Amino acid sequence: MSDLMLLALLMGGFVISHELLSHPLRAPLVARLGEKGFAVVYSLVALASFGAAVQLWRQMPKERLWDTPASAYLPALIAMLVACIFFVGSVSSPNPAMMPGVKGEPKGLQRITRHPMMWSMAIWAGVHIMMTADPRTIVLAGGIGVLALIGTAFQDGKKRAQNPAYAGHMARTSHIPFMAIVGGRQPLSAIWPGVVPVLGGLALWLVILWAHPMLIGVPAAAWGYLR
Repeated sequence: MSDLMLLALLMGGFVISHELLSHPLRAPLVARLGEKGFAVVYSLVALASFGAAVQLWRQMPKERLWDTPASAYLPALIAMLVACIFFVGSVSSPNPAMMPGVKGEPKGLQRITRHPMMWSMAIWAGVHIMMTADPRTIVLAGGIGVLALIGTAFQDGKKRAQNPAYAGHMARTSHIPFMAIVGGRQPLSAIWPGVVPVLGGLALWLVILWAHPMLIGVPAAAWGYLR
């Protein structure tokens, strides 16, 4: 078995185990192990599968399937800034999908997408696939992107079944970023996510550009555009 195939199997195991533990297996395991016990099992499974995938990714040689054009640097730079804004916005304000109830009108990034953290991961995955053109990174990042987008669909379905009010929240928001604004379900002013997500996202983006060579071993692809 090739290393690339093994990496794909590890990422597939990570995605499948995450979805199983997050949805159909969560309730029976919580009933048997309790919330803390379930959290331990969930964390161990995720660390084992994803940790093994990352370790294998580090050991595999770098390759390129295509030459990324210089014109891709600026879109990648902007996309990663958007991903950082989405991420900061997701952790700086409550997400109705993670709460037992849904009250009031959508606020902040919820008016842009009801899954800002998952979309930050999906954007990150897309940028890294485009810029690296590396088979090992395509598999690793692709798995994360698939997990992010499939996970949101499962999450929406589960929350709608648990709480009828969540259906109303879904009707006022959109999964795909900005579609609720385009469709008139949110005002045009909703395109502004807020001061905290924008300034926090900008700060995170700059830190990532600075730290990327130290953490990953190569400069961020978009760094060449800034220099």
